[in-house]
Amino acid sequence: MTDLSDLHVIVPAGGSGTRLWPLSRQSRPKFLLDLLGDGRSLLQQTWDRLEPLVGPDRVHVVTGVAHASGVREQLPALTRLVVEPSPRDSMPAIGLAAAIVAQRDPDAIVGSFAADHVVRGDGEFVAAVHEAVVAARSGLVATIGISPTAPSTAFGYIEAGEATGLEGAPTARAVRRFVEKPDLATAEEYLASGAFSWNAGMFVVRAGVLLDHLARLQPTLHDGVRAIAADWYSSERDQTMAAVWPTLTKIAIDHAVAEPVSLEGGMAVVPGTFGWDDIGDFAALTQVGATSTPGTVFIDADGLVIAGDDTQVAVVGLRDVVVARTADALLVTTRAHAQRVKEVPAALLAQGRADLQ
Repeated sequence: MTDLSDLHVIVPAGGSGTRLWPLSRQSRPKFLLDLLGDGRSLLQQTWDRLEPLVGPDRVHVVTGVAHASGVREQLPALTRLVVEPSPRDSMPAIGLAAAIVAQRDPDAIVGSFAADHVVRGDGEFVAAVHEAVVAARSGLVATIGISPTAPSTAFGYIEAGEATGLEGAPTARAVRRFVEKPDLATAEEYLASGAFSWNAGMFVVRAGVLLDHLARLQPTLHDGVRAIAADWYSSERDQTMAAVWPTLTKIAIDHAVAEPVSLEGGMAVVPGTFGWDDIGDFAALTQVGATSTPGTVFIDADGLVIAGDDTQVAVVGLRDVVVARTADALLVTTRAHAQRVKEVPAALLAQGRADLQ
């Protein structure tokens, strides 16, 4: 495997996980939660997966003001925390972290990995990272695409083309295009073709290459993150951040860089054969092995029950039910309607219940 001494990992830790309400809230998003019941939050599991690859001083977590204390509490060994004043989507977050890294090492490789994903198969994950780093050193923007196990309509897809032929990255292929979440018939076609992988939002690229793409495709955003990074290690940091951050374009890295660069032939995809899920809703939570709160009573019923406040829950005569209970809220739905849970916070806010967001 290739040497990783020039790799820095960036962990964007944002979002509120509205499809997992009431467990996930704006003040306590899903990446801070132990959703699998194994004693470690999704953020801590991400740290456990990445820190051994690069060491604590090359893990950069980007999070919002509301979550900074929670991140520090859960990751006491973290030394590189970037606190964004307001959400601007993934490109400003990743771009700023890359610009900060580039201030000291413009040739460094940066890899972005979300804080709230579940990965099964650490050996396969590490192997994919190594190949992605090889591709990034060649000047490409690399992504790790997940080998699909079903015709999912919940994820975007990546179409692979010809092999790159890079020594040290035998499975890397050129990216032909990114496609949005398809309908079921299209997803079935993608799965049957063998040319498509799920887009997990994992990107590996030389810091200078990423910033060059930004300068060309999103010049205002590029100039802004460069300005903040230039003052990052000075007494002017907070003042520059406060002045510049609100002016940055709110855009995802997929739209800002990945999609246009893929159409120019500048991207590679490495197939990830490890188990993966982004736990987008309660249905996904059951698929990654989450179990009901101990003591839950099911009578002629099944499903998932999570009672965070030790409430005794009994379910009678219902199939595929989802019950999520906290001290101040109760959700009852089915796995078939799990995606619609995201509508609940908005409905509550319309009723004046900002306290339940």
